[in-house]
Amino acid sequence: MTSAGHGSAGIGAGTRKAEEDSRSASGRSYKATWRLVGLAVLGQMLRSRRFYEKVALAAVVLAALSGLGQESRARAFGRLVAWNKGQIQLLERKAEREAGLLERKAQRQAKRLAGKARNTQS
Repeated sequence: MTSAGHGSAGIGAGTRKAEEDSRSASGRSYKATWRLVGLAVLGQMLRSRRFYEKVALAAVVLAALSGLGQESRARAFGRLVAWNKGQIQLLERKAEREAGLLERKAQRQAKRLAGKARNTQS
């Protein structure tokens, strides 16, 4: 098993190496075949009038969708501005009411204090 065993292992290793080379070569030819098929299909598509019609239609649809998206954003922003304006007006009215209530409360308190001051002087 000394030299014969090593020799048979060497032959097996060489055979495996040849098989791997064969597989990688067939894998490369497989990939090359698919690349050629892809290029042929691409060439057919580029010569096809239908392909250009579909591309043009897709471009029009994308442009329309983009425009709709911009319009939608503009409408949404307009609604947001209107809502914000309404909220500001609501807060301003609430602040005016609160200020009026505080003013009336201060007047009532002043009258009470003035009445108490007159009562204590009498």
